[in-house]
Amino acid sequence: MLRGSADLLEELKRRAGSCVDEAAERLHSLSQDIWSCPELAYEETKAHDTLVEFFRREGGWKVDSHFTLQTAFRAVWGPGGGDRDDVVNVGFLCEYDALPDIGHACGHNLIAEVGAAAAVGLKAAVESSKDFPVRVQVTVLGTPAEEAGGGKIDMIKEGAFEGMDVVFMAHPSQEDAVYLPCIAEHDVTIKYHGKATHASSHPWEGVNALDAAVLCYNNLSVLRQQMKPDWRIHGVIKQGGVKPNIIPAYTELEYYVRTPSRSELPVLKAKAEMCFRSAAMATGCEVEVEFAKNIFDNMLQNATLEELYERNGKALGMEFITEENLMDKAGSTDFGNVSFVVPGIHSYFYIGSDALNHTEEYTVAAGDDRAQFYTLRTAKALAMTALDVLVCPELLQRVKQDFTEAKLKEDRMQKQNDRMSKNS
Repeated sequence: MLRGSADLLEELKRRAGSCVDEAAERLHSLSQDIWSCPELAYEETKAHDTLVEFFRREGGWKVDSHFTLQTAFRAVWGPGGGDRDDVVNVGFLCEYDALPDIGHACGHNLIAEVGAAAAVGLKAAVESSKDFPVRVQVTVLGTPAEEAGGGKIDMIKEGAFEGMDVVFMAHPSQEDAVYLPCIAEHDVTIKYHGKATHASSHPWEGVNALDAAVLCYNNLSVLRQQMKPDWRIHGVIKQGGVKPNIIPAYTELEYYVRTPSRSELPVLKAKAEMCFRSAAMATGCEVEVEFAKNIFDNMLQNATLEELYERNGKALGMEFITEENLMDKAGSTDFGNVSFVVPGIHSYFYIGSDALNHTEEYTVAAGDDRAQFYTLRTAKALAMTALDVLVCPELLQRVKQDFTEAKLKEDRMQKQNDRMSKNS
């Protein structure tokens, strides 16, 4: 990079950080409003309205308040019309759904704040330069229903990510990390239908749906002996009967099926489905197997974005988790699906607490004032990373090349798994 470009980049990064600091009070209020009124997937009406109003008040943003989904939105700043090919479209994602009973125990109020803060910081930096090297569009997408359903997947199907060049978001955790393993996942509900009768006077007249549920559970437990070490199946019996003296006529289980790559998921699903159906056959029950409409893909890494983000984070004082500690953590997110359609990064950030996600303690931590320093620091790092790829065209090309190579690797794995399935 030429000296002049390097000086410009550092000045733009300082401007982005200053703008985030200047907006700190408004951003904290945004986060607190969402945290204090937790809403479940696809029902995030107040959080949605709060974010829409935030961008309308900030000025300069064109806001589509119900973009592809009722509780989704899009806020866009930048050039309109003209030749799309000469504009770099940078996206930031906001999540804001909560968990049942325990509220914002995954800190999605902070994800919303990070996305908004980074977008506002980037906009200010670009506006501050009269000779910015490229035309820039900043797009913020409000993406509901990450915890259940997969709102981003719905939005992908509706074309919400078309035209984006790169996309950023960050998720609260117990540490700062450029990446944590996010694996493919599919929800499935299993329903057994039997026949009720008196459990003591004439049990032989019944067909026991609870027996089917127990056999299903045990079948899957036995299956684990033949599962790969990094495959996962876990679930609960949601309905197990009414009273001990009534042979249960209906039971219901819910399971999550997970594999490191989406290419392996059909293999494990087929094995699991044999467990579901054999339990029905053994007990004489009828069975319904209902896979959720959306499959969560594994996340594609982007080495260039991760390297840039780590460099910017360290400049701001972040201490990143070591490589050795990465593999003992694995979850799933609908950002995985986004990573297959747009180059992106889904980093993680410490919020001042060692509490674990999806606990009551994490709910408290996500609403604590101490989380603000770390949240805004993360937003600055995202904005700084966006500036890197905007000011240095060769970096954006590297980002896109990483994306292409990661998809090609997944395609090769898919073909390999297809061949193995045919031969088995």
